Amino acid sequence: MRAWLDTSRYCACAARLSDGLITMAAAGSGLEQKRDGTQRKRRGPGPIATAYMVVYNVVMTAGWLVIAVGLIRAGLARGTYHGLYYSIEKPLKFFQTGALLEILHCAVGIVPSSVVLTGFQVMSRVFLTWAVTHSVKQVQSEDSVLLFVAAWTLTEIVRYSFYTFSLLNHLPYAIKWARYTLFIVLYPMGVTGELLTIYAALPHVRRTGLYSVTLPNKYNISFDYYTVLILVMISYIPLFPQLYFHMLRQRRKVLTTTEESKKSE
Repeated sequence: MRAWLDTSRYCACAARLSDGLITMAAAGSGLEQKRDGTQRKRRGPGPIATAYMVVYNVVMTAGWLVIAVGLIRAGLARGTYHGLYYSIEKPLKFFQTGALLEILHCAVGIVPSSVVLTGFQVMSRVFLTWAVTHSVKQVQSEDSVLLFVAAWTLTEIVRYSFYTFSLLNHLPYAIKWARYTLFIVLYPMGVTGELLTIYAALPHVRRTGLYSVTLPNKYNISFDYYTVLILVMISYIPLFPQLYFHMLRQRRKVLTTTEESKKSE
């Protein structure tokens, strides 16, 4: 959970993840970008692993496209954006939970990214999907839910498309540009929706004692889920700016390298 993640370790992991993304971005040329700006031959996954990852990313891209179409169709049919969560609740839960496989991909070395950071990013979304939005029914009609769902949907369509084309060694510049540009708007949009949703859940969690354990009990332990949610919200304060500005630096690095490669050809 976000509340207990050490900030300095988080930033180091962010750097390692970005290095992994640069490796993916360079897949079309069979080169890997090193920290000093030079390039070297990259050892990619084997043919079976590559085929599996292509299938996985195609399925995930299709899944998030289903969610996007579901949102649009429901919005047009109802003539309002209020309460659209119910129209995509099942596919959202399925495909967001399916992202847990990404942690396994990193752990076994199929994907060159940090297990810690990937686990943090995936679990934070799974936590919001199940432990907040699913568990606190009262927040499901909040506009903030649509805010983060829309941000996640656009982000994941681009992200999984990026990975798919990278694995096929045919990455269009438009997708690379979108991967390293749309986050400028979508990341703050998603974070805002997440924070507002957690905030809206607080009074309901406090009133019902959801997931909380009070003393006395036979295990002699206590747990206050309300406090956990507050700590999760507070953790956004140091973590969001650091990751956001790190991503901006990576955007300049990746897109500048791409432009220089084009000029040299």
